[in-house]
Amino acid sequence: MSYQKISTNKPYIRVRPPGPNARKVLQKDKRYISPSYTRAYPLVAERGKGIMIEDPDGNRYMDLNAGVAVCTTGHCHPEIVRVIKEQSERLIHMIGTDFYYALQSDVAEELTKITPGRFAKKVFLANTGAEAVEAAIKLARFIQRRPRMIAYIGAFHGRTMGALALTASKATQRRHFSPMLSDVTHIPYPYCYRCVFNLTHPKCDFACLSYLEDIIFTKVAPPEDVAAVVIEPIQGEGGYVVPPDSYFQRLTKICQKYGILLIADEIQTGMGRTGKMFATEHWKVEPDIICIAKGIASGMPLSAMVSRATLQKWPAGAHANTFGGNPVCCIAALKTIELLKKSLVKNARITGEYLINRLKKLQNKFHFIGDVRGKGLMVGIEIVKDRNTRAKDPERRNKIVEHCFKKGILVLGCGENNIRFAPPLIITKNDIDIALEIFENVLKGK
Repeated sequence: MSYQKISTNKPYIRVRPPGPNARKVLQKDKRYISPSYTRAYPLVAERGKGIMIEDPDGNRYMDLNAGVAVCTTGHCHPEIVRVIKEQSERLIHMIGTDFYYALQSDVAEELTKITPGRFAKKVFLANTGAEAVEAAIKLARFIQRRPRMIAYIGAFHGRTMGALALTASKATQRRHFSPMLSDVTHIPYPYCYRCVFNLTHPKCDFACLSYLEDIIFTKVAPPEDVAAVVIEPIQGEGGYVVPPDSYFQRLTKICQKYGILLIADEIQTGMGRTGKMFATEHWKVEPDIICIAKGIASGMPLSAMVSRATLQKWPAGAHANTFGGNPVCCIAALKTIELLKKSLVKNARITGEYLINRLKKLQNKFHFIGDVRGKGLMVGIEIVKDRNTRAKDPERRNKIVEHCFKKGILVLGCGENNIRFAPPLIITKNDIDIALEIFENVLKGK
């Protein structure tokens, strides 16, 4: 089937997935690919266009994942494809950490302009989100001369050893990999729907931050030993959890009080996903270091660690890589940023509000939707057994996700019992209506 066959945004299931051609791929995958990968359902992606994915059997799916918040501009956006083709004919690689690419400094300049904070900044380019986090960890330790880090329960920062030490999303991600980076202390995320202190915001007066100062700093991790606090502005893998207003202002004051750096992991929340270029902008926060990846280059492997220029005092050779800032990836990032500025950040805000309102209407219809939350096109719902007790229902969540796949819409879980919606930022209200009609039927068991 040709690429042009994907001519509509309506899902179409031609054969029950996985079909015969998809099964051939799955069989070869089982034989040769590491079983460590996480696969939610047997989707075999063969081609994509816009918000649609087609498998080798001709089944057409609406992608409400955007490749896990990666395909910001949709699949194979014609402008992204054009600049990739043009750049690949000029230069693909000449190791930018040993020599120079004009495109590297062009991307770095753009990132310093669009990230929060009017102060001077510098940029380290890498390939993946985990690499950006590793760079942030190393820079924080190098400049602070302090060994400890504070991270959050439910956090996901990557699977490489330094990033994994910060991650506390699922036990399986950490099991049998110890010892990891030492001196990481995890504290509760401001997950108000499931407050670990059994309190209610705003009456709680941010007990979770009092816990940091009154317990952690006095009994576990002396603040003068803490290099940085690492936080996702909206927790991603942990359940698409949005902190209450004023949390970041309070956290920032604590960091400033003790000379601790604030590192924002904007890998999933950044690049327009939440209706602002970066999620921390919702709370007018200016982190010392920002980690960026996923949506930065419309599917090309690129990431960045952006920090205050005053922090980057490490010498040549202190940190580098081989493929970071690859010219083909950089040109894709520049075009992605251009498209975001032009219309897509605004579209994420408008269509995201529409999506949330539509999901809240479904919440009123279905007793097992306990909560709907999000910003922009980063929206999550909690699947529960009982709204009063808020008992989690991961089994129902998993069945919903699988059934959606069989009906032609691609969603993913997050946390133990949540479903995430993170579609490409090109999605329209009409697309959302089509998707949620199918989603509602799934909820009804049809």
